[in-house]
Amino acid sequence: MTMSEEDLFQNLRILEAVLITATDLVTEKELQQFFPPKTDITLLLEHLQQHYQTRGINVVKRGNGWGLRTAADLAEKLEVRKVEVRSMSRAALEMLSIIAYHQPVTRAEIEQIRGVTISKTTFEFLMAENLIKPGKRREVPGRPLTWLTTQHFLDAFGLESLKQLPNFNELKEAGLLSIQPPQLANNEQPTLPLAMEDQEEPQEDYSDDEFVSDETGEEEAA
Repeated sequence: MTMSEEDLFQNLRILEAVLITATDLVTEKELQQFFPPKTDITLLLEHLQQHYQTRGINVVKRGNGWGLRTAADLAEKLEVRKVEVRSMSRAALEMLSIIAYHQPVTRAEIEQIRGVTISKTTFEFLMAENLIKPGKRREVPGRPLTWLTTQHFLDAFGLESLKQLPNFNELKEAGLLSIQPPQLANNEQPTLPLAMEDQEEPQEDYSDDEFVSDETGEEEAA
């Protein structure tokens, strides 16, 4: 049966749609039901196979069945690779929690809340994970940097905004609150959680003087 270019184009569209939606390989006999009698299914398959031969998906024949399959040369590139999951130490988790609730907060204020010195390693870990970032400097003697959580922090913990962080009462009820909120700069007591995630804080480069050395003796409980 001779097909016009218009009929050929339309039949190829139908054939492509059938193969895409098929849950398994389809035989030529099964394909025939989608076309007028005496349609050359083999010819249509050959046309479609040629159209797909340089693409990421190929038209392939397996036994008596036809289907769409990933191009063989892409198989290795599409392998699912195991993602290494890095565990977070107790120190890092506590520091991240403090920053999330008290931001913008300085290193000294974080240490005041935790009651122990913070190591450079903890800062570097949280920054490497893109969970915290430096904010603007506090206008007090020494002009210390403040610290903020990132957009990735919200994404990592499934939050739309900082407003979704549990409040003190919710934390207490869950038995997760073991520290009392401290007096911070200017003796102000923060209201938690702070709703400031939409505010853009100008960032500055931080230097090593913001960190203490790794030999400070911080307890890094796993």
